Amino acid sequence: MSTPEDKEARIVDARMRLRQRFEARQAATPALSDTAPMGTGQPNRHGMPRLPPGQHEVTNWPVLDLGQKPVVSKDVWRLELFGACAHPQVLDWSALMALPIVEDTSDFHCVTTWSRYDMRWRGVRFSDLAALAGVHDDAEHVLCHAYDHYTTNLPLVEALKDDVLIAFEVDGAPLPREHGGPARMITPQLYAWKGAKWISKIEFRVDDRPGFWEERGYSNRAHPWREDRYS
Repeated sequence: MSTPEDKEARIVDARMRLRQRFEARQAATPALSDTAPMGTGQPNRHGMPRLPPGQHEVTNWPVLDLGQKPVVSKDVWRLELFGACAHPQVLDWSALMALPIVEDTSDFHCVTTWSRYDMRWRGVRFSDLAALAGVHDDAEHVLCHAYDHYTTNLPLVEALKDDVLIAFEVDGAPLPREHGGPARMITPQLYAWKGAKWISKIEFRVDDRPGFWEERGYSNRAHPWREDRYS
């Protein structure tokens, strides 16, 4: 009979294989390789200027959404993994909590020109979910869906970075509803709209499909240190 330890070992093994597949391409992404990044301040964790161009630091946490804040309890919350993967499945809250939990501190850059430093997150790595789903070798893109019908797309090479989480705690407290609780995705090396609040589905794709803001002229790439806000 399979044990939780066996499951965790399989996820770690699959994650390491994904890491090997994408390692060189991740190192070449703009947030890790740009030789002339724009911005100001001391270098961040990845050697980029702490404050990307056109941004200003805030100490509060502004709330932005599509005009609704869905009420999703942990009892009814579900996360569907589907698309270009070998093991499509639906996770409930207990299944999410059974996955490896990590803590990570990162900065948060909103396309509306504010940045907040050193946010302490707790959650599950996106890469562990991709490993659990058994992402197909030809999968290159991700489309995230949310309970408020929001969608956003990003390249799989960006989504698999270690600081991309499905987060359920921030700064030592449960993620507030207005910021996407009970769980949201965070993408610290991209503008924050690439991380869906109230996340409900992760769709692995061979081809790219624009999300809500991308269909309305926002960038597919969303690299803060190139001020890549719009297409």
